[in-house]
Amino acid sequence: MESRKVVDLIKKNGTGIAIILFPLVFAFAFAVHPGLATPHLLNPLELIFRAHQNPVLQFGHVLVTINTALLIVVALQFMKLLDRTPLALAGFIGASLAILGAIFLAADKGAFCLTMSAFDTLSPKEFTQILPGVLAIFNKEGWMVLTWGIVFLPIGFGIQAIAMIKSRALPYWQSIMFLIGAVFIATPDGLEIINLFASILMAIALVPYGIRLLAKKVEANG
Repeated sequence: MESRKVVDLIKKNGTGIAIILFPLVFAFAFAVHPGLATPHLLNPLELIFRAHQNPVLQFGHVLVTINTALLIVVALQFMKLLDRTPLALAGFIGASLAILGAIFLAADKGAFCLTMSAFDTLSPKEFTQILPGVLAIFNKEGWMVLTWGIVFLPIGFGIQAIAMIKSRALPYWQSIMFLIGAVFIATPDGLEIINLFASILMAIALVPYGIRLLAKKVEANG
């Protein structure tokens, strides 16, 4: 029984840490984007040159790629919360969509962002030569179109947030702020000031919940 208690403690603390960290990672990643004070939609070529030779931005994207693992933990925790309510099905559907979206988010960051760090090792002449290929990636040519699947992430979290509002699985104000954050986190590239605001809302909503999980005692089993 003691080993089971240790496992439960690890799961509880891991979940609490994931809930605390994931909105903070998003907030940092969006905060390091250039042009926050001059928001406007960017075309693929502008996105390429914004990321090119920008190690701070690329580091933020690395963190977001790792953050996708935390998103899965959070989606499963919300599903667990909703399991105890009449809206358990909504929790399951929302978790399924959010996890699928998190997988596509990892693919998106790998394809569009992490590759830029490899391209940065090339000389300016070499980078110019491969620019048509880079542009094909950012234009979502071929199977790259699948990266649009990231929209499942805010949809899934949105479903869970609405279910938590109706079931009061979380305090009302936290669910409302999480819903707003989940909706606006999907704002297109170039308008990262909105994404940053959405991340801050989610942090305000969920960090207290994560802290409560960390403070909660693990009950002895049997």
